[in-house]
Amino acid sequence: MILKAKAWIARHWPVLRLRTILFGTLLFVAALPGLGAIFLRVYENALVRRTEAELVAQGAALAASASVVGSGLTATPAAPAATVRYHDRMTEVDLRSSPILPPRPSAAPTRDRPDGAAIAIARRMMPAFAETKMTTLSSILMLDRRGIVLNGREGGRSLAALPEIRAALAGRSVTVLRENEGMVTRYPLEWLSRASNIRLHHARPISLDGKVIGVLLVSRSPRALFLGLYEDRGKIALGVVAIFLLLVLLSAVLSRAIVRPIEGLSRATRELASGRRITPRHPSLQVVEIRALYQDFEQMADSIGKRSRYLRDFASSLSHEFKTPLAGISGAIELLQDHGVDMAPADRERFLGNMAADAQRLSRMVRRLMELARADVLVGESGARADAGPVLAAVADAMANETFAIGLHLPGMMPPLAVDADALESVLATLCENARQAGASRLDISATRQDDQVWIALADDGPGVPEADRDRIFDPFFTSKREKGGTGLGLAIARSLLDAYRGKLQLMPSARGAHFRLICPIVQAGD
Repeated sequence: MILKAKAWIARHWPVLRLRTILFGTLLFVAALPGLGAIFLRVYENALVRRTEAELVAQGAALAASASVVGSGLTATPAAPAATVRYHDRMTEVDLRSSPILPPRPSAAPTRDRPDGAAIAIARRMMPAFAETKMTTLSSILMLDRRGIVLNGREGGRSLAALPEIRAALAGRSVTVLRENEGMVTRYPLEWLSRASNIRLHHARPISLDGKVIGVLLVSRSPRALFLGLYEDRGKIALGVVAIFLLLVLLSAVLSRAIVRPIEGLSRATRELASGRRITPRHPSLQVVEIRALYQDFEQMADSIGKRSRYLRDFASSLSHEFKTPLAGISGAIELLQDHGVDMAPADRERFLGNMAADAQRLSRMVRRLMELARADVLVGESGARADAGPVLAAVADAMANETFAIGLHLPGMMPPLAVDADALESVLATLCENARQAGASRLDISATRQDDQVWIALADDGPGVPEADRDRIFDPFFTSKREKGGTGLGLAIARSLLDAYRGKLQLMPSARGAHFRLICPIVQAGD
């Protein structure tokens, strides 16, 4: 099932440019606040709670004023007691959890007569009610202690059956949500709003000397969502413009820091694949990963160029090295075929000896080529370890003889080298053999530690390396002893073996004899 789904997605998924993906992602992220505010009704719920807070403030102020009027006190209230603590009143309504009650029913007829004291208070509060209503557009009704309406069209009727009125008569302030049967649609998209067809009703008790003498019922529709958006249009437009400007800026930064460098690197890669190397321009806006990618590309291009030159030179040198012995063998075979019957036995033996020597040379060269190939592709193991002292002692013991002496000058304690012991022994044996073949009678080997490396120096008393040959001494097939069977691959193999373990083989300037230096890394703590 999962494989089928992946295959279907792979067939229908469009191949997009990175710039398009980045811009689309940023655009989606930029639109999330707006989508959350509208479709999750966060903004609308905030508007409803804001309306509730306004109703609570109006009710508190008018109820307090009514209490002052009823008590006959001055408008200046007494200082609050020391135990009074001020705190914010938490809102009660929530569009997601608060129930929405049916529309408020009309006041019911009653035989009870309104309380005279409450009527007197209502008459004196009418100017305040009218002024507040003109400013806030709220409906303000005052009821006596039995729930009879004292003002408005329903004066003299009772609303005591409403749950919010009962709660207020019991001394508790209550806010409820009710359907608004008089709602008129003004906006085409008003159906998206949950609060467009509701009305908030806040009932607040009017107390005097600790007793409830009446109730104040304040109601109004919440601020419409689209009206709120219209009133805040300047801020919203500024936010949208700021978001899109930031979006364009981020897209430009990402394009210059990521997209353009990748495109430039892609062009350079195609050129490199076609045999032409171009150096991609580094981006002006640096990113750590992109900069590392450019460095890796340059290192890869250098390696490819080096390998290409190596293969070209190697093929040329190989054809030249094989051509001479093959030509000798071919010539000898033709002579034997044409004049073998009439040829003197001594001449026949000489031609056969030359053919055998050339065949041995070819065999030796093939063997050394295989060793060079293995050394070139060798990747040193991370846990390689060699004790230089025993390896040097073993090489000196094996290579020294009556005509060739080897002297060791080693410190008392030597750190272990991060080199394979067999590889190190092979390199040292090659250098000792070269010194012996060059005619040296003595070879001195010394070792010193330099920071996190060990330098092994080999100096002989032979004729040394001619100055004209020093730049080519490590080139494959270069040898000054071709007539003695030299292949010119020994030093190239030795250098490749050390390179595999991050070591170096160098020819040092010397007034007499040949002086080579091996630079080997030491084993670090934790390796």
